[in-house]
Amino acid sequence: MDSPNLKLPDYFINRELSALEFNSRVFHLALSENTPLLERLKFLCIVSTNLDEFFEIRVSSLKQRLESGAAPAGPDMLTPQQCLAEIGTRAHRLVGEQYRLLNENLIPALNAEGIRFIRRTRWTRPQREWLSDFYHEQLEPVLSPILLDTARPFPRILNKSLNFIVGLEGIHAFGRPCHRAIVQAPRSLPRLIRLPADLPDTGPCDFVFLSSVIHAFVEELFSGMEINGCYQFRVTRNSQLYIDDEEVSDLAQALESELLASRYGAAVRLEVARECPPDLTEFLLCMFGLDETDLYRVEGPVNLNRLMAVYDLAGREDLKEPPFTPGLPARTTDSDDIFAAVRDRQIFLHHPYESFSPVLEFIHRAAQDPDVLAIKLTLYRPGKDSPIVQALINAAQAGKEVTVVIELRARFDEASNIAQADRLQEAGAHVVYGVVGFKTHCKIALVVRREQDKLKRYVHLGTGNYHPATARLYTDYGLLSADENLGHDVHQVFLQLTSMMQTVPLKRLRQSPFQLH
Repeated sequence: MDSPNLKLPDYFINRELSALEFNSRVFHLALSENTPLLERLKFLCIVSTNLDEFFEIRVSSLKQRLESGAAPAGPDMLTPQQCLAEIGTRAHRLVGEQYRLLNENLIPALNAEGIRFIRRTRWTRPQREWLSDFYHEQLEPVLSPILLDTARPFPRILNKSLNFIVGLEGIHAFGRPCHRAIVQAPRSLPRLIRLPADLPDTGPCDFVFLSSVIHAFVEELFSGMEINGCYQFRVTRNSQLYIDDEEVSDLAQALESELLASRYGAAVRLEVARECPPDLTEFLLCMFGLDETDLYRVEGPVNLNRLMAVYDLAGREDLKEPPFTPGLPARTTDSDDIFAAVRDRQIFLHHPYESFSPVLEFIHRAAQDPDVLAIKLTLYRPGKDSPIVQALINAAQAGKEVTVVIELRARFDEASNIAQADRLQEAGAHVVYGVVGFKTHCKIALVVRREQDKLKRYVHLGTGNYHPATARLYTDYGLLSADENLGHDVHQVFLQLTSMMQTVPLKRLRQSPFQLH
């Protein structure tokens, strides 16, 4: 029997705080000196990306519940206010640790390896001249500084974009005093600029932040004004998509509209340069409807994820984990015919330790094989420039029956999924968007092939996505099979997904929500 003094919520871990603790474990990989240097930088960037998504989805949801006066939703019985307070404490601590690690450990270690981030106070004359040319030729033509006064309201700031607030003193050209301006960094330019190695005292891996270039030349944007300071800032917005499945007549069109609106959702976090003075931070907080608990002062770039580019730009394989080459089942290497190999015996795959290439080969061969009559497949996160999607397009253009069930509501991949659906439909494939009220999360492929005047079914089942890149990163299982009962069941599942009718009892599979909860 449980202790009478133990309250029920003590058994449970809050899901939001659990997500933060997971991110802390990722951060400890960046902290570890046993991790190669560029891998440490990569993990630091991953923490930043994870925090962005956490605020965009989890924190924004809690803020909405707080505003609506919702009661505690989980078995831990934490109110939205209690949860937000604890998130604030932990997130501020984690962000502080991130920047300390960057400034006190990683940047000095990278510098010792010849990978340098050159501060504008340390530019040499040749470097400054080159950056001046860069500014005037590539940056200044696409900047639109916005002076703030009674006739010019605070501009709409895009979610997670790099911006600057500039403190001014003086009278503008039309005779009115001015005190503040906003400069929005162009999204078309990289946030890290690699200096030419042929400049004097410049190495092959010397970088300058785009923010440093804007800082250095901001006075030229406000000639005749006294610049009191220029400070970078970044706002994170609610990025949840609000679609009423029962009300919309076109899910793809409704999602496209919501994606555009989500760029300017309610603000949930403000990141500013640490040295930004109180009057300007208070002004920004007021403009975004936030308070001090939502403010994160940072000692460095407001978006650490931009440093991820260094991982590839620097090269330096000696500062990375040794590359891993996934294995291949012997039967896929012994035979040129993937169908014969699968027909002989089921092939079980354990990614990323075993290669995803047999799955790609299975789909590509099906698209090319004249004996293949039909291909059916579910897509969740295929990714941009997906080889799977291209193979399905080729199959449809070759006259095969191609049916694709695309789950559009794969968070942060909605736009990519809509684009892939359009490409498939243009090629002549049958595309459906899943089921109202549910997510089609199964990963299944069915190939129908004519063999000796009979039809034979081949299937692939997987726990991952049909995405070659993620198959090299995440632990997943896959099965290629020609089992008749399995083929029958997969066929029935596709009929159910497209026709929405009741299916016959399945022999080998369990289908949620009917046979599995």
